[in-house]
Amino acid sequence: MSGGPVEEKSEPISTNNIVDMMLGAGKSDALDTESLIKQTQKRVWSSLKKGYEYDYSIDESDQFLRSHVDMKLHMIVVFVDIVGSTEMTLQLPAEKLAIILSSFSQEMRYVIKHHDGYVLKYVGDAVIGYFVTEDSPLLIADSAVNCARTMIDVIERGINPILSEYDYPEIRAKIGMDFGENTIVRYGSDQTRSHVDILGPAMSIAAKITALARPNQILIGEDVYDKLHPSLKQSFKEVEWHGAQWNYHNRETGKLYRVYSLID
Repeated sequence: MSGGPVEEKSEPISTNNIVDMMLGAGKSDALDTESLIKQTQKRVWSSLKKGYEYDYSIDESDQFLRSHVDMKLHMIVVFVDIVGSTEMTLQLPAEKLAIILSSFSQEMRYVIKHHDGYVLKYVGDAVIGYFVTEDSPLLIADSAVNCARTMIDVIERGINPILSEYDYPEIRAKIGMDFGENTIVRYGSDQTRSHVDILGPAMSIAAKITALARPNQILIGEDVYDKLHPSLKQSFKEVEWHGAQWNYHNRETGKLYRVYSLID
């Protein structure tokens, strides 16, 4: 009989196993979020006290889009929009409004980049980001949702305490996202200077979902929900619409396109 060690058979690693291992790193993710919040507080404080200048460049996104012009890519599109910005525009001095909007938009940019997404553009009081899902849609869907969670956390614990300390109004945001195939288009023949953008159903649906969200609510389309890890799906509940609130139908099934709300 051999006295050597007995070899144990290892189980194959499935996609769910990989995701479970990544989600198991929650402690380090929490530490990263805490660090992000502290950095947010420093930047917002500097913006209020010293006129801190944010970097508004979106070079990473611009370069990516220009290298994929005329291509169709699967993406999760995320809209994050300030609630009540019209009232703020009417009530606040221009310089205060500018500080709030710049702090909000750039801190959302940091969060999107922190979760390996891209910032497409800033539109008034909204930030539009996207996550390319071609290689790993399941992991990217989880990352996009965690990004939205972090956005609310950064606003609540990073931006608002500093705004409140200096008698600025606190802000709330609503977030919507959807998944789909999008086309990268360039408006003009100049390969380096002509405007580039994304066109596709996910862009318009994400915008419509966001418009229906409540303050600090995260809404996702069913095409995002279907890709989430089972443990993350448990944090969502299907939205029940009333009347003609929502009338978008799934183009494949003809049924009403489902929308889910984060409940934790």
